[in-house]
Amino acid sequence: MSMKDCLPPMMMKKRPARVLSVQASGHQLLPADAARFMLFFLAAIFFSLLSFAQQDANYLKVITERSAKIINTLGVQDSTHYNQALQTVVLQYAAINEIHEEAKAATQQAKANSTNTAALRVQLQAIELKKKNLLAAKHQSYLQQLHAVLTPAQVEQVKDGMTYKVFPNTYAAYLDMIQQLTAVQKAKIYDWLKEAREEAMDAESSDKKHAVFGKYKGRINNYLSAEGYDLKKETEAWQQRLKAKAK
Repeated sequence: MSMKDCLPPMMMKKRPARVLSVQASGHQLLPADAARFMLFFLAAIFFSLLSFAQQDANYLKVITERSAKIINTLGVQDSTHYNQALQTVVLQYAAINEIHEEAKAATQQAKANSTNTAALRVQLQAIELKKKNLLAAKHQSYLQQLHAVLTPAQVEQVKDGMTYKVFPNTYAAYLDMIQQLTAVQKAKIYDWLKEAREEAMDAESSDKKHAVFGKYKGRINNYLSAEGYDLKKETEAWQQRLKAKAK
């Protein structure tokens, strides 16, 4: 993007060759003052753009470090594959953020411009559907790129790294809490938590990722209750066993 692209429309208009005065704060500025005023105005824009660039640089640094922590646990020996995997994860974080931010901006604009509740509801549904479709497409291409340079086991590790290992930790907790679970019940819990991980990978923040797992854990708890388990008693007994192990 050029500096011209960043300037407000008023600064892109063609001006006469000789500037006699500039109106500011109700006062006429002499040519020298006008030049100083314009330099100050351009400087303000420059530092504003610099601030935005710095924010982008800071965000890139954060997601690069976050991605490196994940990739560094995989034991990738090939430097080319390592760099490709790292770049793929970084770009995925950036893409997820961009999709969510664009949807958020579109939602705010729709709410600000709409005076019809029914029409707004339809518009918001369309925005949400577009976001969902974009995330799904990016999710699929992301996994394809990872599988091109990583083993299936390493891809699983990347997924767990992006979701704070909530899937394996929660699954292990359920098995430890209710040790009499049947094979069918274990499979059901496993599949739901795995599905939660796929959805959580596309969430825009840590809180949103954990919220996805919270939704699925609610589903699992309802299922287990329907299967005849008293989750309150199971949880209390489990906590007692954990305390006993810690002694």
